Amino acid sequence: MKRMNTERGPKGPLEGVLMVRGKGTGFVTLPDREEDMVITREALGTALDGDIVEIEKTGRAEGRETGKVVRVIKRTTDTFVGTIGMEKGVVFLKSDNRRIHVRFKLPKVTVGAVGQKAVVKISQWKEGEEPEAEVQELIGKAGEHETEMQAIIRAGGFAIDFPPDVSEEAKHIYESQEALFIEAKNDPKRKDIRTVCTFTIDPADAKDFDDALSVRVLDNGLTEIGIHIADVSYYVKENDAIDMEAQERGTSIYLVDRVIPMLPEILSNDLCSLRPNEDRVAFSAIFTLDAEGHIKDRWFGQTLIHSEHRFSYEDAQEVLDKGDGPLHTELSIAMALGRKLRKQRFNDGAIAFETEEVKFELDAEKKPVRVFVKTRTETMLMIEDFMLLANREVAEHIYNVSKAKSKPLTFVYRIHDVPNPDKIEDLSLFLKVLGYEFKPHKGVVDGKIINKMLKEIDGKPQANLIRTATIRSMAKAMYSTKNIGHFGLAFKFYTHFTSPIRRYPDLMSHRLLRAHLDGTPLGNQAAAHYEKLCIQSSASEVRAVEAERDSIKFKQVEYLKDRIGEIFDGTISGVTEWGIYVEEKTSKAEGMVRLATMKEDYYQLDKKNYRVKGDRTKKTHSLGDTVKIKLVGANLEDRTLDFSLV
Repeated sequence: MKRMNTERGPKGPLEGVLMVRGKGTGFVTLPDREEDMVITREALGTALDGDIVEIEKTGRAEGRETGKVVRVIKRTTDTFVGTIGMEKGVVFLKSDNRRIHVRFKLPKVTVGAVGQKAVVKISQWKEGEEPEAEVQELIGKAGEHETEMQAIIRAGGFAIDFPPDVSEEAKHIYESQEALFIEAKNDPKRKDIRTVCTFTIDPADAKDFDDALSVRVLDNGLTEIGIHIADVSYYVKENDAIDMEAQERGTSIYLVDRVIPMLPEILSNDLCSLRPNEDRVAFSAIFTLDAEGHIKDRWFGQTLIHSEHRFSYEDAQEVLDKGDGPLHTELSIAMALGRKLRKQRFNDGAIAFETEEVKFELDAEKKPVRVFVKTRTETMLMIEDFMLLANREVAEHIYNVSKAKSKPLTFVYRIHDVPNPDKIEDLSLFLKVLGYEFKPHKGVVDGKIINKMLKEIDGKPQANLIRTATIRSMAKAMYSTKNIGHFGLAFKFYTHFTSPIRRYPDLMSHRLLRAHLDGTPLGNQAAAHYEKLCIQSSASEVRAVEAERDSIKFKQVEYLKDRIGEIFDGTISGVTEWGIYVEEKTSKAEGMVRLATMKEDYYQLDKKNYRVKGDRTKKTHSLGDTVKIKLVGANLEDRTLDFSLV
């Protein structure tokens, strides 16, 4: 028997995180290698997507290095959520996560559980066999709204209820609020600005108000804009029970029908929330601006505020559009300055990504009766302008203090690396096929070139497709104590400071800013501690985004499942060797037209030109084409839609 060619790393075994894609093919990214090592399904052993694995090189195939998993060093999880099924007398669980390439045999489960969603845990797995698992929890009947939402929550590892000690601590803080407010009022470091005109602007259905704006025209003609953020750090102390739970959660989760908050609701929706007509503690960034939006002075510190009005985005927009209404003068001043800040940001190369947000109108049974793309009002952009200003200036302030002290200061940054040149070149080829000019220089591009292209596609049928492809070509934004700037915003310094009710990194930023304002020295271990929390928070954010997308996908399929046979407008959003992906125009739901159903010709993938082409008729269906489609199938369990071309 021929000996297999294996390879170990220069300092021991090759190790990496396994990514499983397609029909069970694995990929492992290794340092000092331009391409991922390919692991065939047969060579995965007992490894699953996300596991940290030890691998051996086995050779090359089709120009790529191939390997096999020697052992699983650490599992990302040993519990899985899915639907119980039965085949040839064997009861098994099929995971909701499509990257889990195996099914789990359930030897102790009866036929009566078939069709139920469940949480299972691996009990044993012998190499070469299917893994066996035990049911930890039956969630409910697959396809039902509450069952599916609970399955998404459990698949993400999110806790719904708070532990008793966390709830008790929150209750104690809430009941002590009067004494705590008096203590804050007597703090000489805290500025009392309750007499300054302050207001909030949020979504109409918002319950937690992280941020408020104050507007005041000064005697010298300049304008003072205050960006006031809920001072969660005053109530939630580092390493107390609430803080440790918030660390674990990392972020609030926003599903289509509910919020899973990072903090107990008596804090997130009440005591910490900047509610109208109530005195509140805040952490503020206050700027003096001239008429062009240039900063003449800045101040950071803890405050007492009093919001005198709660606007929805639509309410505030109506006041501005009509030219009359509550706080019209203050809103007009803020809008004029916001526009100046926005213009300067884009002039500096910030990328103008305007992604579409799908919203649902649900009936009493939580069934979707309407799906629509959320309208972006200019008041949303204005609030974004001022939040970006505060986040940037807080981060830059830390840099300036660090520079003055000639030593690095521990802080939490929101970083966004420059795009991978290969991905930018791929994007350039993709856009060329669609008929758009996009000319990076050897894979290097700046925001102004991207903005020019995004402006050119605005209003075109392929606009959403191109925006999505452009976003995917970018690096992922994340949290780190090591600042490299933010490419997408064209900021050298950036942090997340403005949402501590729903994001743990913002709470860390508040604590660190306070420490640096006070000159409080941090121990030698601080940087390592906060870097660990940054990594943890970045991972929590990814899980939250996946859960939110899963809940939207489920509702899109549920909305369309009763409309089988109807004809829709769509845009081709992807082409593969087995079918065409099409995005339905109104719901933004994506489904597939299988090539096997296109009987009029034999279509093959023309990968280079992002299209499929008929052998006989030479007819093509290309990425970005607008098409008429008929809905022929909807599978709630798999969250998939099947279309045919009309």
